[in-house]
Amino acid sequence: MNKPVLFLRIASVLTLIHSVLHTVGGVFGKVGTGPAAVAAEAMKANQFIAMGNMRTFWDFYHGMGLAVSIFLTFEAIVFWQLGSLAKTNALRLRPVMATFAIAYCAMAVNSLIYFFLAPVIVELVIAACLVMAIATAKPQSSAV
Repeated sequence: MNKPVLFLRIASVLTLIHSVLHTVGGVFGKVGTGPAAVAAEAMKANQFIAMGNMRTFWDFYHGMGLAVSIFLTFEAIVFWQLGSLAKTNALRLRPVMATFAIAYCAMAVNSLIYFFLAPVIVELVIAACLVMAIATAKPQSSAV
């Protein structure tokens, strides 16, 4: 297996793990006791009309959490597919890999500011895998 493929496969698996842990721990995880429970109850209790629908801040919080899980899952699939494409011409995939690497660095900064260290580490490792896939991409060998 060539190196860009390997790095993209690792990024894919890490992104899928990130998605599963985000979904289990974040989206469907139990809300803690004390102030966390009070905040969650306040988010659930106060309904308002948003774009013609009755919603709560809990609906937005929960829905955005699910959206992140969905996108992480599909990014894992895309990274796996990019790995398959990288077998024949990884060099042409550099712009796509660079876009995702920048996005994962931005996600890491967001996670550092608003969440906690675990997702920061995973997102930086995923970004590093993408950068390594870019760095190890070689021009396609020409057949003679």
